[in-house]
Amino acid sequence: QVQLVESGGGLVQPGGSLRLSCAASGNIFTYIAMGWYRQAPGKQRELVASITRDGAMNYADSVKGRFTISRDIATNTVYLQMNSLKSEDTAVYYCHARPSVSSTSWGQGTQVTVSS
Repeated sequence: QVQLVESGGGLVQPGGSLRLSCAASGNIFTYIAMGWYRQAPGKQRELVASITRDGAMNYADSVKGRFTISRDIATNTVYLQMNSLKSEDTAVYYCHARPSVSSTSWGQGTQVTVSS
């Protein structure tokens, strides 16, 4: 079972930036994909951004041009750089890993609140 530990959430004003980190217990270079999801109160969990084993990235339309997913294979860490944050970005953000076709892991979640 892959362990995922997120950090970097917090309170930020609209227009501000945050960087989330997700440290994985395994070798992320071998994983099929890793990604970030978010869940706002009363809403379903949704994909924010993902990166595949070969480095292909995918973003939700709502965050394109503002968020960037990246990874550091040496430290087994995936990042989500969030710029130009809006109130509607407020949610609990979850790191997700898909090490193989038959396995999936979630982090504990980190709260991001965008408010003045």
